[in-house]
Amino acid sequence: MPVVSMACEGYSREEILTARYMKNDLNRLQIHCRNRECGCEMVCSLESIDRHERECECSRVPCSNSGCPARVERRNLDSHLAVCEYRSRECPKGCGYAILSADDAQHNCVAELRTELELLRSEMICRMEEAKHEMESRLDSQRKHMVQKESLLQNQIEELKSQMSRMSSDIRTLLATERQHHQELEQAQLEKLELLELVKTLQEDCRLTRDGSKKATHVRPLTRLESMK
Repeated sequence: MPVVSMACEGYSREEILTARYMKNDLNRLQIHCRNRECGCEMVCSLESIDRHERECECSRVPCSNSGCPARVERRNLDSHLAVCEYRSRECPKGCGYAILSADDAQHNCVAELRTELELLRSEMICRMEEAKHEMESRLDSQRKHMVQKESLLQNQIEELKSQMSRMSSDIRTLLATERQHHQELEQAQLEKLELLELVKTLQEDCRLTRDGSKKATHVRPLTRLESMK
């Protein structure tokens, strides 16, 4: 089976992959790893070469330490990390700071702690100011809400007072009307009693009149001689 070096053929990998009509033939080709010059002897199929090169120990990868510009072979990464001047470690003096190896000589625990304290103080002040502003904003919002609610309640109180005033006026009118009706009723009762008394008196007079008339009819008429005496 033929072994093809990508650099010798004059074709880019993208061009080979896009030649779909040659796919089956190309997949049978055995291709050298691009890191051959760095010592990788891997030869694999076209469809597997990408996966291999992503994991190849000879591929160059960036250092994982922040700020380090180095790119080293994957197989040498651990050795580089052990001596990288950008590697960080905890301060051996006990302050707890992670320091870079290059800054070890200039590290001052007291100064670092003082700086950290100032940063914490500034952060605390900022948080307190933010909390203060937020609290003032909430209080102002609640104050406005309370003012609106108080105004609404005051309007409701005034309306209730107006209703109570109207009801009091209506009650006074009803009481006056009731007193007037009571007085009129008492007057009517008195008039009724007077009429009953008058009727009784008239009935008594009529009875007496009838009795008098009956007595007069039973008296013997006087003779002329007796009347002259």
